[in-house]
Parts: sequence; structure tokens; C-alpha cells
Amino acid sequence: MHHDPEPTGPYLPPPPGERFAPGTVLAGRYRVVAALGRGGMGEVYRADDLSLGQPVALKFLPEHLAADGDRLARFRKEVAAARKVSQPNVCRVYDLAEHGSQPFLTMEYIDGEDLASLLKRVGRVPEVKGIEIARQLCGALAAVHDQGLLHRDLKPANVMLDGRGRVRLTDFGLAAAAEDLSATEVRSGTPLYQAPVQAAGREVTARSDVYALGLVLYELFTGRRAFADAKRDAPPSKPSSHVAGLNPAVERVILRCLEPDPAGRPRSAAEVLAALAAGETPSPKLVADAGEVGLIRPWVGLALLAAVLIGIGAVAILNERVRLFSRVPFAHPPAELAFQARQLIGRFGYSDPPADTAWGIQDDVEYLDRLFHAAPGESRWLTLAYGRPAGTFFWYRQSQGPLTATRPGPITPADPPLITPGMATALLDVKGRLVEFHATPDPGIAGPADPNWNLVFAASGLDRAAFRPVDEPPHFVAPADRWMVWVGTDADRTDIPVRVEAAAYRGRLVYLRVTSPGAGPSPVLMPRPAADPGDPIWQRWYLVLIAALGTGLILLARANLRTGRADRVGAARLAGVTAGITPLKAVTQPAGTAVAPR
Repeated sequence: MHHDPEPTGPYLPPPPGERFAPGTVLAGRYRVVAALGRGGMGEVYRADDLSLGQPVALKFLPEHLAADGDRLARFRKEVAAARKVSQPNVCRVYDLAEHGSQPFLTMEYIDGEDLASLLKRVGRVPEVKGIEIARQLCGALAAVHDQGLLHRDLKPANVMLDGRGRVRLTDFGLAAAAEDLSATEVRSGTPLYQAPVQAAGREVTARSDVYALGLVLYELFTGRRAFADAKRDAPPSKPSSHVAGLNPAVERVILRCLEPDPAGRPRSAAEVLAALAAGETPSPKLVADAGEVGLIRPWVGLALLAAVLIGIGAVAILNERVRLFSRVPFAHPPAELAFQARQLIGRFGYSDPPADTAWGIQDDVEYLDRLFHAAPGESRWLTLAYGRPAGTFFWYRQSQGPLTATRPGPITPADPPLITPGMATALLDVKGRLVEFHATPDPGIAGPADPNWNLVFAASGLDRAAFRPVDEPPHFVAPADRWMVWVGTDADRTDIPVRVEAAAYRGRLVYLRVTSPGAGPSPVLMPRPAADPGDPIWQRWYLVLIAALGTGLILLARANLRTGRADRVGAARLAGVTAGITPLKAVTQPAGTAVAPR
């Protein structure tokens, strides 16, 4: 197939100060879109790769250096060095090309801004985001060092953040192996971000890059430079003197990177990454100087370990005795209950596939409190196992939009509130019977005037013939044009009175509650803090063990903080694992996840 050749000249004269105008096609392949920037070491343009159909960045040498043989050789070395490094946080360099007599390199186009511009705009980044950027930057620099290369020009202007906030290390114009550098090349780079030994022209090593990394991290977490100029005659001020509450581990890492003596710095970017990921990695000198301070005798350590293991075992055993769902189990697994609730909601007229769902188990605290004060011994468990009234229930929610809690914490039956059309919440008792339902209808829907009340009774496991309507208002807040209240008894437990409240809007159910006369407010309409009553005697021991373990951990953490041996990151991870192994009270389903019975 024949293609007309692309034009190779500009359609319009280039803007002042730029070499190429937008629309210029270079090397028959790259169409210039816009100039991205220029400096003493080159010009960078954004272009479209016409062969692959993707954006690229083109880097040209300044015109006065284009004929310099040494600089051209370095330009080629930049391509060779950059192509050795393959890591997600390193800007990819593709190839070296030529337009006329002007060589240029092609590299990945990053749609974002450099760290220098970001810090100039925002001052400093929040600590959590700063740690994320620092770890990615350490990973990129470690990948460079793994190839036996030194970057030698690490500074905020050479650290890009793409549109998703991901770090990209750029500009390998000075990258080289240490053994390939001549004495005159040792001092190459940006003086403001050079280590003292490098600035003096004595040596450049991986620890020189680590020093520059420390300067970048200092600027990242404080919003200001560690040194006002290239002089290093005094140590920098502590980062915490500029940012109150800065994580001490982060500060120690930064100050170690900025040690004047290279031997006092981390040996590599990988070591800095490890320090950021799991607390500070001590230097060999620090370990040697520490001696035996803080050590305990082996038999003491073993005794403490045994006590912790016994305590964890006791908590696990007692946990099964005091948790309500262990004494009153559900007749069906949660996945099956979620499927059943979704089917019921569809039969009530809300059949559109949900965009988001959530489910969990919750207790009716007010009812449980009355029951445990009024019912003696094992009779309370028989009442709860029957499930009417429901002391503990399974709840299921669905929405046509994302379910996002308005307060910190997981989604609950009441949070977010049911204000979006299409939202629906169903509560099932331990036997899988519908005990409560709430839905927000679309005001513009059309439907029959009379709802199918028989469907309501069938979903609740009740015989409508055993109930009579009463002239009493229901306790609901949803918009409705029809409402009913019935009282009667369950065929299986005629000694327990049952009250059924229901409301509908244009034929669709919007509210249902099956309870006993005189019951408290709905746990959905008036949420209360969750409690989990259990056997009082076992519960006391359970609480004593929890309190003892918690007190011991607090005292240990306090001692570690005072001695400077605390590992905040490790503690946060341990807390996350501990929270993850506790019994879950709620589970959220991602949008589009199908729930099916097993």
C-alpha cells in the first residue's frame, strides 16, 4: 500500500526560542506537538510517534553542543545507560535518532510535573504521600545502582510525578559507572545537590547518590532545602524543626543520608528503602556502639513469649464463648443470605442490577439489653435462636451508585443514609426470614395503587390469616402513599405477639418491620453502638485478659518510644494483622460482584 511521505518541515515558523514548530515531522516519524522545556543541557519536546501511535518525548542537545564530539559521545552513553535500567519508576529511554545533522533521543512521555515544580507550588507534601514518593524514588535509584551505574544528578527537577502520582526518575545525562569517570568528571552535576566529597572532586560513589537522595527527601518532607547554597560547613537543621510531628524514623533516615562522612550513610538506596519500609536500619557503627543495653536474659524472653502465647490462646478460646453469633448461629452462610436478600429486593420491584452492595451482621443492642435483664439462664438463648424478635440479624444493602460511608469506618445499615433512589436495605433473622426492609423509590415511577401485602408476609415467614389490621400509625420515615399495621402471632410461637408495619409507594414496598409490640426504635433508623452480650462469667475473664494484654502492650510501646527503639511502621502493620484476624462484622462487595448461594 502506497503512503505519501510525511512533510519534514514546519508548517509555521517555530515560536521564539524554540527550534521546531508544532506539526514538524522529525526523522519521518515523530510529529512535534509542543516544547516541554529547555536548559543548559538540552531541549525537550512532546511529539507523537506516527509509527506506533503513542506520545513520546524528544530530547535534543543545545545547538552549540550538537557538533561537540565529546558531548555527542556522552549523549549516546546516556541512551545506553538508561536502557540498562528497567523499573516502573524509571523513565524509559527508547532510542537515539537523527533529524538532519541534529541527534536526539526518544523517551517515554510523562504527563505530569516534576517534583521541583510541585514543591514550589504546594510547599511540602503530606507525610503519608511523602513516604510513598520516597519509597518509589528509592526503588528507582536502587535499580540504577543494581546496574552498576551512578545517577550523579539526582534533584527534584529530575523526579517526575505522572498523572496518577507515580514517581519517574529521569535525566541520565550524567549516569555512568564509577570506574568510567575521569578525575575531571567527578564534580559534574548540580552543585546544590552534591555530597561534600564529590563537590571537593575527590570521589563519587553510590553513597554520593544517597546524599543527593537525602537532600531531595529533606525538601520533600519540609518544603525547604537542607542548605541554602552549595556550602556544607555546618550540619543541616533537623527536619522536625520545620515540621511538627514528623515521624522520627523518617527524620533519622534523612539525617543519616546527609552524614558528611560517606561511611556514616546508608550503603545504597535499597538500604534507605528498607529503613523507610520497616524503621531505621542501623549502621554497623551504631550496632557496635550499642553494646548490650536493653538486652534481657534468655529465660526471661522465653517466659514472656510463653505468657503471650498462652494469653492469645485463652483469648481465642474465650472469644468463642462470648460472641453472640457463636451461641446463636445463622441457619445459612452469609453468601446465601446475601443472595436471598437480593432476590427479595428484586421481587419488591427494585430489579435493576446494583452498582454496589454491602452486607454484615449486627445486633439490636436495645432489645438484647432488655432480654438479658429480663430472661433467666438458658431461656434467653432459646428466644434468640428462634429469631423473633431478632436480637442479631444479617443485613444487606444495595445501591445504584457507590456506597460510601459518611463517617470514618465501614458501611453500616444506616450509613450512608438511604437518600438515593434505588437504595435498599434488607434485614434477615437467624432463620433467614425478612424482619425489616427500607428502600428509597424513584419519585417518577409508575405502579399499581395497591401493593401485594401477601408477598410481605411470605417473605417474613408469617401467615397473613393469623393477623388483623389495626388503626395505628407505623414508625417509618420513607415517602409512602399506602401504609398498614397488623398484629397477631406466629403459628410456631403463639405466646409471642408479633407486630407487622409496612408502607408502599405506588405499589412498591418502601418500609417493613416485623417486631413485638413495645419494641424499641429500628436499628437502621436510629443506629446505636454495637454490643455483643455473652455469658457474663466468661465475658468478665475475656475482658480481663484483653485489658491485661492491652496494658502490657501500651507499657511496652511507651518504653520503646522513650528509648527511641520504636518501629512505628512495624507497629502499624502488626495492628493491621491483629484487626484482620478478629471476627468480621461487615463485608463490602465491590461494584458488579455477583453474590450466589453455595
